[in-house]
Amino acid sequence: MKLQKKRFAALPAAIGVGALLLAMTGSADATPGHGDTDRPSVAGMRILLSNDDSMQNAKADGADGRGIYEVRRALCAAGADVVVMAPWQYMSGFGTAATGGGALTVSQRTALPAGFEGDCAKAPSKGVVYGVCKGDAPCGPTTPSATPVDTVRLALRGGLAAKVGWKDGPDLVLTGINSGPNVASVTNDSGTLGAAIAAIDNGKPAIALSGGFDMATFKVTPETYRAFADFLPSYVSRLKDRRVLSDEYVVNINFPNVVPGKKPGKPVWTEIGTETVVAVQYTPKGDTFSIGQGDCKTPGTFCRPETKRSADWTELNKGNITITAATGDRTFQGSADNRLERFVKTGS
Repeated sequence: MKLQKKRFAALPAAIGVGALLLAMTGSADATPGHGDTDRPSVAGMRILLSNDDSMQNAKADGADGRGIYEVRRALCAAGADVVVMAPWQYMSGFGTAATGGGALTVSQRTALPAGFEGDCAKAPSKGVVYGVCKGDAPCGPTTPSATPVDTVRLALRGGLAAKVGWKDGPDLVLTGINSGPNVASVTNDSGTLGAAIAAIDNGKPAIALSGGFDMATFKVTPETYRAFADFLPSYVSRLKDRRVLSDEYVVNINFPNVVPGKKPGKPVWTEIGTETVVAVQYTPKGDTFSIGQGDCKTPGTFCRPETKRSADWTELNKGNITITAATGDRTFQGSADNRLERFVKTGS
């Protein structure tokens, strides 16, 4: 995926929520590496993990699910009870797509990726990992996958109760770590964010997690996955302590690419930006159009500039951890629709 090397879109949160999160993100001890022994922990929390990259983690670069295993490791080490229910195959970019008929099958993974086997051995649910596919037969190498939204809906509407006995569901849903940032123009496409929105739509608080690319390779490095995962237990516990985890919005977190010898920046409060991050172009050949990554200078890519002062893509490119409140409510929040409103109400 070719990204525009500048800046990526949340709906503004309520003033009170913004103030609370801003107070947290602006505090010095929110920066990774500071002690948190006096803070509540995630111990005992029931946490559902999902993503849009699958639960395979079979690729060398980890783009197909390494992030979910790093988060599982870190949360179990901090005392959480973790269950993974994620797409069977790589389903990035599916947004809020969902399957409306047929059947879904849940397949437990028994042989876990090397290095992650014993991470949750002491947890009540043993960190069990499930992949979800379409159809009524066992999931196989070529079986079509459930969407990210499917996995969270299934988990919350009976899957967790049937498989691990969580009749009241989880305390929190985490999606990711995604293999790339979810900011600005790509957030509506994001299956990571879509799965988290499915959680709040079903009454559970959710956090969406995405890792920043190494811009030389357009990959999320192992160091970034690890640093982000290690940052989470303390930060999640603080979010819980401040009572800012809610089913009214998703906490959308993007973690910057980790550079050896340099600490990530501090968490900062942001909005989802307007800038085009991925310039998609369609090249015709007869009736067929090939889909490719373009450049914002290329005709037909329809790129938009950044118009927000506290945009997530802008801050992520500064090396900061971006915190944004996002919802599935696409109601316009500004004043540009005043004339439209007047016309609808008065006909003039």
